Amino acid sequence: MVNRVALLGAALAFALLAPAERLRAAPVEIVAQPIHVFKTGQESARFGALEFMGGLRLISDAPLFGALSAIRFRPDAQSFVGVLDTGHWLTGTVVRDSAGRLSGVRDADISEMLDVSGRPSPGKSEMDAEGLALVPGGVAVSYEQRHRIDLYPDPGFATSKPVGRIDPLIPFDQLRHNRGLETLAISPTGSPLGGALVTVSEKSVDAHGNILAAILDGPLKGRFTVKRSGDYDATDGAFLPNGDLLLLERRFSMASSIGMRIRRIPVEAIRPGSVADGAVLIDADFSHRIDNMEGLDVISGPDGEPRIIVTSDDNHSLFQNTLMLEFRIAP
Repeated sequence: MVNRVALLGAALAFALLAPAERLRAAPVEIVAQPIHVFKTGQESARFGALEFMGGLRLISDAPLFGALSAIRFRPDAQSFVGVLDTGHWLTGTVVRDSAGRLSGVRDADISEMLDVSGRPSPGKSEMDAEGLALVPGGVAVSYEQRHRIDLYPDPGFATSKPVGRIDPLIPFDQLRHNRGLETLAISPTGSPLGGALVTVSEKSVDAHGNILAAILDGPLKGRFTVKRSGDYDATDGAFLPNGDLLLLERRFSMASSIGMRIRRIPVEAIRPGSVADGAVLIDADFSHRIDNMEGLDVISGPDGEPRIIVTSDDNHSLFQNTLMLEFRIAP
């Protein structure tokens, strides 16, 4: 997380909730305000190698809504599963208008994640969910602070404790306390990675300053690194149908404000022992309609072409927003 003051306020608000309210899984009404322009004053929807396809600002009166760390869509490209870094699941379905643009979210629900004992965690430090992947028969979630990757059953994840744990291959003592396993992504089964689960840390680096990462299973199982460039940290990623990895990166500092970048890492660059790098598809700053961008997924759009969904974590701050933006690779 990047806003420690906001985090402290969110943690206090969460702690003050009545126990019954904390435990209850309840429908959540989400109001969606459309975003038609990605950068004020620019008529073109082209930004780098991407084309902006519209977006939403998501608002809810529900006290638990916000802090969205990662999102994954089902094969229907409408139903989604998300994790909040407060230790909650968010599920729902996106709605599109007659032109195929994002227009809303329906059937949303928030439920508390359970620990290995089957109980809700008493504190954020135990359930700081950051990465998410839908694996065959399960949902994998990576956590910071108490580093681990837990596996939940699917269906049934929202009411179940973890049924297994996945070895991240990266020694825990090499992971920074609040900059750990940020990305979980499943590669396409027909790619050289053979459907393997891949993890990339946020800002845990090796002696050369490269970001620690690993291929967790499959024919190329092993550790690799991602070249770190500038002051960007990795926050999420997802694979294109051809096997290339789209890596979402975020910049935040008092000097340079916020930034969002997406890199396309060729599948051939993801190998044990490699230092993976790729072309920057988009580089956006505070002049664009972005926030603390933390989630990314690739879906099949209404036209059958890959669409890129990017979401933000508002840190439960009044000064930030929960955004859902959609792009496609420009023709």
